[in-house]
Amino acid sequence: MIPGLFEKKNRIKQFCALLIASSLIVSCGSSKNVASKKNTSTKSVAKAENLRKLDSKFDGNVSRSINDVLKDAEKYIGTPYKFGGNTSSGFDCSGFTVKVFEENDFSLPRRSSDQAEAGKNIDIKDVKPGDLLFFATAGGSRVSHVGIVHDIGSDGEVRFIHASTSKGVMISSLNEKYWNKAYLHAQRVL
Repeated sequence: MIPGLFEKKNRIKQFCALLIASSLIVSCGSSKNVASKKNTSTKSVAKAENLRKLDSKFDGNVSRSINDVLKDAEKYIGTPYKFGGNTSSGFDCSGFTVKVFEENDFSLPRRSSDQAEAGKNIDIKDVKPGDLLFFATAGGSRVSHVGIVHDIGSDGEVRFIHASTSKGVMISSLNEKYWNKAYLHAQRVL
């Protein structure tokens, strides 16, 4: 065998393992234990200090088709997080959005970064239920997480349903410090 070839192959294997491990960590947020308790609560979350104002001015009604999308999303609350998952046994963030929209005869790309290019980019103040929200959970500006706007509180608070690594499918708020800081943009696909 050629001297040094073994070391090069070993370094390549280590590099590949590092890439795979880092993609698992960055994909759809950080890893934590998954809870399976269903929580459909839409209580307001008090906005912490020093957060961006990420409120919507939407106060109208949503169409029946959007209500159907949200009902389909809600039935998965409590489903565990599963990297690469797109079934009721476990979802990752983009697998969840693909499944919910697919059940309503609408096709989305599989990856959250590709979903971030679908539809029309909209300002946060114009979001309404059914729109998609995109996040950079590892910092920076690279899309690594997606959720569906669930409802808008009377004070403009934007709540969204998504597959989190910590609690599986759940409803969160842009008033939460973590999501407020990670928020990138919104897209309207319906």
